[in-house]
Amino acid sequence: MSTTAKRLAQKLKKAFSTALGSVSEFRDELTLIVTDPAQIKDVCQYAKTELGFDYLVDVSSVDNYGEDPRFEVVYEMYGYEHQAHLRLVATVSEESAVIPSVTSVWKTADWHEREIYDMMGISFEGHPDLRRILMWEGYPYFPLRKDFPLAGKATELPEVAFSKPAPLEGGPFVTTAGSEDRQRGEPRSKSVSS
Repeated sequence: MSTTAKRLAQKLKKAFSTALGSVSEFRDELTLIVTDPAQIKDVCQYAKTELGFDYLVDVSSVDNYGEDPRFEVVYEMYGYEHQAHLRLVATVSEESAVIPSVTSVWKTADWHEREIYDMMGISFEGHPDLRRILMWEGYPYFPLRKDFPLAGKATELPEVAFSKPAPLEGGPFVTTAGSEDRQRGEPRSKSVSS
């Protein structure tokens, strides 16, 4: 664990003493618990501008089915200049399932937040284009929730994923499976005559 990460985590905790809870260390990684999820945008903005966490590595979510609050939104941050890593974990209740968007802090949060919305049903207040990214509009379920059956749910749209040819099928950037000659199977060779 870098002493830089510990020092920066303490600075962040001091600046947001009412919004941040405990700092935990596990396998040389630091995690700060966000006790007031409504302040996550401000916490992230401070972490980026004042502490140099200029790279949002990932935003993910966890379903703690049967617990309250049920969900966690996990922010993985990194600073290129100081080479320190920090994790923020904000809890979200099942009843509200809303947390502020951090897309105005890091644009890369856009698709991460959309995926969490699509797969877990957590909304991001202030997101510029919050809509499903993997499932179709109008799909009534959230497939990554722990109460979603492993076998899936029946749909009134049979074979929805295979109703039309894939958009790139036969296109110039599709490799040829099982090609005897690897060079001819590569996408670049389809536009160049041999």
